[in-house]
Amino acid sequence: MTKVFLTGASGFIGAHILNDLLNHGHTVVVAVRSATRGQQILNRHDRDAANKRVSFVVVEDFVKQGAFNHVLQTNAPFDAVIHTASPYFYNPYDPENEILRPAVQGTIGILRSVTEYAPTVKRLVITSSFAAMINFNRHPATYSESVWNPMTYEDALRPSVTYPASKKLAEEAAWDFMEKEKPHFSLTTFCPPLVFGPVIHHLESLRDINTSNTRIRDFIQGKYKDAIPPSNLYLWVDVRDLAHAHIRALTATGAENERFFVTAGHYDNKQIVDIIREEYPHLSEVFPPKDLSGDLPKDVYQYDNSKSVNVLGLTYRTLRESVRDTVASLLKIKE
Repeated sequence: MTKVFLTGASGFIGAHILNDLLNHGHTVVVAVRSATRGQQILNRHDRDAANKRVSFVVVEDFVKQGAFNHVLQTNAPFDAVIHTASPYFYNPYDPENEILRPAVQGTIGILRSVTEYAPTVKRLVITSSFAAMINFNRHPATYSESVWNPMTYEDALRPSVTYPASKKLAEEAAWDFMEKEKPHFSLTTFCPPLVFGPVIHHLESLRDINTSNTRIRDFIQGKYKDAIPPSNLYLWVDVRDLAHAHIRALTATGAENERFFVTAGHYDNKQIVDIIREEYPHLSEVFPPKDLSGDLPKDVYQYDNSKSVNVLGLTYRTLRESVRDTVASLLKIKE
């Protein structure tokens, strides 16, 4: 088994990755921005913490130059690194300094730190996003790993598109680094679309839920009694499948220096509402009317997830299973 350095373990995706790592027998050191977040993680994994299979280090500023140098040295040796942490502001006040630079510099920073201070690392995995692939102006017929968001740095200075552009620029910078520096480790990136699934990390309230799951939260809270809101994006994946993809990337032959598009397929908000109505009939009174139509276009863009299936051996959960389990987890969290 391997020793893994993980960032973002206090978040929605990172928490599931940590679970999967521990379930597969790995030892994990997680980087968190505060001791409070670190302790919350240990409390959730008390047995593994007691056995020293999970521990945390505080890195207050992930973007600061050399932020990971010391922790990689003092907690060595590591076999792999998984980087999931990323800045996110829905309406940034300062797009360049709040999102663009942190996204790119944070990604390059950990690549450089591993290159210089973690000589035993063999594989590095980064969570990118479908945002790094999407073309808002003209969707391709089929989305696959070969497709890239066409936005430039100048485009990204517009607050409305800063986040998706930052994901493209950060991932692009990572691959440029690999090409120029040729480090001792391989790189694997993942580009998930909307990520649904049960919440297992610490939340103070449902107000703090991850962006993709907000639509499910809003449905069960009765925020859309009269209409179904636009779906906007028609591809999704369950967080547990995404987490498992990260774990497989640490050992799977053929995952080295590859980009993966991880998606379970199409959906729309109408399908989500119908599933919740059927699985949780006691909530039906807060839902939109049954006779409303969905908005999944007949000519919606297609997807090719065959690489994730063939190389990583992924078997994707159904939308019903994902939505059902998501709602079950949300009903346990205070408003």
